[in-house]
Amino acid sequence: MLAGGTDVQLLKASGGLPAHIVAKFGEPIGYVEAANGEAIVLDRRAHILYAVNRARTAVRTLVNVGLEKGAVVAPGALAMAANDIFAIADAPQGMERIQYFSTAGMHLGGFYTQQRAMPRVTAGSIVLSGVGSLAFTGKTFLISRPESGALFAEVDNSGAHLRWIGTARATGHERVPDLHAALNAGFPLAAPDGGFFYVFATGVPKFHRYDAAGRLLYERHIEGAELDETIRGLPTTWPPRGTGPDATLPLVPPIIRTAAVSPDGRLWVSLAVPFTYVYGLTGEKERTVQFQGAGTIAPASMYFTKDGRLLVTPGCYDFLVK
Repeated sequence: MLAGGTDVQLLKASGGLPAHIVAKFGEPIGYVEAANGEAIVLDRRAHILYAVNRARTAVRTLVNVGLEKGAVVAPGALAMAANDIFAIADAPQGMERIQYFSTAGMHLGGFYTQQRAMPRVTAGSIVLSGVGSLAFTGKTFLISRPESGALFAEVDNSGAHLRWIGTARATGHERVPDLHAALNAGFPLAAPDGGFFYVFATGVPKFHRYDAAGRLLYERHIEGAELDETIRGLPTTWPPRGTGPDATLPLVPPIIRTAAVSPDGRLWVSLAVPFTYVYGLTGEKERTVQFQGAGTIAPASMYFTKDGRLLVTPGCYDFLVK
């Protein structure tokens, strides 16, 4: 129980990868599980995708570092679809690229987005760019694109844009396009019913729920005692750093670290503070949880397995959340 009266459910790790295996990874930013029980881990520091066997006793390289097709460099996101195809977003030579693979590491396809991989939001292990917010349905990709005036794009497996969904919210900084986009950056997510969520990562924390046709169903504020101090401290002005051609925009701090949708359609939102809010099927907050591994964990990535576990980085922990 917090001082503000909020009930917090402590979730203790039920398992995960052994510590000696996790120690092999420099900076795991994605941890998912294939249908055969193998764990797949994306290591941003090593630029390598690893597979850990079902017994959790051995590690092998699944996708290696490199600029060429079928390799990765400067990876930003890992997404696993229900059909056991996984996608990696990376940035060879600073250009956004998405590739997708079988669980055996076979390269199945990929494309460049023709966008520069410019980080909109950076804080610690969080580097959120367009493809850094990648979601994968197994057939299409969801990519945050607030600079377009929409919130996100649905893209096919050749990179063609199928549709744009949502409308960027007003920020008061529309005359500064990069800042306006940064304040609309977020996480597009697929819902089990064919619809979508969009969770704003910055600014006043909110999320949108869309139906399968891309129509807005509702908007909800993300709020609670755990966030009160953070929201009170939100900047109201964003002066550029420096002057002239060398001026740069200030870093926009994230309020949301990551988000995921459970198989039953609930939205899990990991906050910049080490708490996670869970929202029910009508968009109302149902509970507040805090993850415990070797210490308190603020999830940087979350993935739901078919048997009801939640896989979390950092630490590559498993949690029973039913």
